[in-house]
Amino acid sequence: MQARRLPAARGIYWLLEGFRLFRRNPPLITALTLLYLLLVQGVAVLLPGIGPILLPLALPALTLIVANGCRLVDEGLPPGKTTLLRGLIGREGNALAMLRLGLLQLIGALILVWLNSVLGNGVDPFSSLERAASLPPDMAGVAGTAAVGAEAARDADVLGALLRLMLLATPLIIAFWFAPFLTGWDRVSPLKSMFFSTVATWRNWRAFVMFTLAAVVVAGLVPGLLLILVSQIAGVATNVAFVAVRMLLVFLVAPVLTASIYVSYRDIFRPSVDENA
Repeated sequence: MQARRLPAARGIYWLLEGFRLFRRNPPLITALTLLYLLLVQGVAVLLPGIGPILLPLALPALTLIVANGCRLVDEGLPPGKTTLLRGLIGREGNALAMLRLGLLQLIGALILVWLNSVLGNGVDPFSSLERAASLPPDMAGVAGTAAVGAEAARDADVLGALLRLMLLATPLIIAFWFAPFLTGWDRVSPLKSMFFSTVATWRNWRAFVMFTLAAVVVAGLVPGLLLILVSQIAGVATNVAFVAVRMLLVFLVAPVLTASIYVSYRDIFRPSVDENA
């Protein structure tokens, strides 16, 4: 496999091209993205015991199905069982290798949880965040000052724990960014696909930094500023604006980011396809 080295500005192109791809068939890409999110949430909530084990095993296959939808739109092909499951079933299917890739992702997730627990002295950042959110809004006098100080320290601890978790998860994210596509479509072995994914990401780290910054602006800063602006203008409309922003994130931003991930694979590993797009 040959991974192209691209300039930093290409990260912005991935996001813009992802939006263009989304506009060609919004219902399909949105439906597949929502199905992916619902399955991920459903497995975690409905199967609390075995869900965390089943989810990493299934993630590569689910990721490939969503990417198949983006690829169908890109190639102008109609969706169907065979085309949406390309790389998983049929003569070109690689389901067993995808399952092994899921097993590697499960092992990586377990190592991540263990490292986070060791470095964080067993503190779960998400449970700490829930406890912080359940604190009383205010208290009076000296007790109030102490509570505010304790809450600020707790918030700092939670933020630090989340940042630590993000840093620890970065190598895992990099290794599996392209791995499902390489294993499913290009029939690369799971370990090699993780290696090529890591190499491709490292070779194009500038483009990925730009893509990440652009995604943060689109998915985080802009909606946040809109909510702040609306809350300053009319407090009553804040709830309506909050619902509208959530709908925007689910039905527009998430599908566009999904399509952008496919575009990044196409741009790096299939230059002839990308140049003709």
